[in-house]
Amino acid sequence: MSVIEIVFPLLFIAALGYGASRSGWFSREHIAGISKFAFYVCIPALLFSAMLKVPLKDSIRLPVLVAFYVPVILSFALTLQLSRQALKRSYRDCAVLALGGSYSNTLLVGLPVIMAAFGPAQMASVFLIIPFHSAVLFGLTFALSGNSGAEGGSRGAQLIKGLLFNPVVASIGLGLIGNVAGLSLPTALGNSLEMLAKPAIACALFVLGANLNQYRLSSAFALTAVLSAIKLLLLPLLILIAGKLLGLTSLELAVTVLLGASPLGVNAYLIAAQLKRDSDIIAGAVVLSSMLCILTVIFWLTVLT
Repeated sequence: MSVIEIVFPLLFIAALGYGASRSGWFSREHIAGISKFAFYVCIPALLFSAMLKVPLKDSIRLPVLVAFYVPVILSFALTLQLSRQALKRSYRDCAVLALGGSYSNTLLVGLPVIMAAFGPAQMASVFLIIPFHSAVLFGLTFALSGNSGAEGGSRGAQLIKGLLFNPVVASIGLGLIGNVAGLSLPTALGNSLEMLAKPAIACALFVLGANLNQYRLSSAFALTAVLSAIKLLLLPLLILIAGKLLGLTSLELAVTVLLGASPLGVNAYLIAAQLKRDSDIIAGAVVLSSMLCILTVIFWLTVLT
């Protein structure tokens, strides 16, 4: 399968979502309904079913996690330092920008691209990366931003609690427990979950495209461009180097690099709005990186396949 054959269906569905939202054919309430169905039903069914079946002993490798998370934290630290020097701010005031250079849209972009390119087999590494991704980066952002006031601390604790107990993390965790316990679902239930899982990727891509209509590029275009470049080019390059040094297989290398090459996730904007810092810049970086990832995903797929 060529790179264009892999990418085109993903772009087509995302463009359809953007057009439906932009034209007013689908209202915000419609998009919210599809999003809720995708993230509370379809994607959890997909992740639970896949995690229940993957051969854990053959798939879970510590070097894969190290090859992904060390570069992610390095990218966070590098963006933090660059922001501090360029903007003459404190580290505390640059925490959200650091998140903008390191947080990936693993569910809406990374997972669909990987499944389209390599299929659902041997995806345990992806499913184990996803639940820790938000917790690590959001935790760093909150800790660094000094969100220590009574109200801020309460909101931060609620957000972290929500991340740890969201349907994605819960479905992965339950699937992992079931896999370790040797759980085998009745055929009827297994078939039902597979039916629910089938529209997961299409719904996620449609919602991604629709959501892009709700954000705009920031006036600080140079800064959003730098954040997008770090996110789409530097971070996956660091993961590629780390993966080669750690001896990852070609499939493991492709999976981790493509996850890192995903655009800035929309949840980064929610964190920025929560902390009331640079939300316009982060929103612009979400839009710009999502548009540019059309080219960069093709580039990384070409390099990796």
